[in-house]
Amino acid sequence: MKYKIFLFVFTLLISSNLIWAQKEYHYEYYPNNVVKAEGWKIGEIKVDFWHFYHASGNISHEGHFKNNKKSGYWYFYTKEGNLSKEGHFVNDKAEKWWIIYDIATGITRKYQYQNDKKEGYCLVYRNNKLFKAERYINNQKTGEWTDIFSFKRDNPNASL
Repeated sequence: MKYKIFLFVFTLLISSNLIWAQKEYHYEYYPNNVVKAEGWKIGEIKVDFWHFYHASGNISHEGHFKNNKKSGYWYFYTKEGNLSKEGHFVNDKAEKWWIIYDIATGITRKYQYQNDKKEGYCLVYRNNKLFKAERYINNQKTGEWTDIFSFKRDNPNASL
């Protein structure tokens, strides 16, 4: 019986490449030989930190992978190289707070996400000054406050 259990576990490890797979740095390229992505892989599975690039060569987005899924904090950039958004992933889904930057208007939105959907509050800043708050349920806006005092009055338990 012990032999059968050992054989089963050994076969499982071999088939999943856990014994012989080594962590290697990997590059992917556009047809014009510009680097498209670079990061760590174990076999065919993306792990750890990765960088992705626009065809121009500027950074597109960067963050961590865990078992081929985005996991942890990620940064996204415009083609010009400006930070456009940043936030946290869990198993490839947006979670927690995300910050979206609109450089043209000077407006920054800080959204709460759950399971890849806006769920909770959104704080809206213009030139780094809070001027509006919104509430989202299941990706739908359900409320809006144009001054922080009325927002706090209507949402006394909001943890911002």
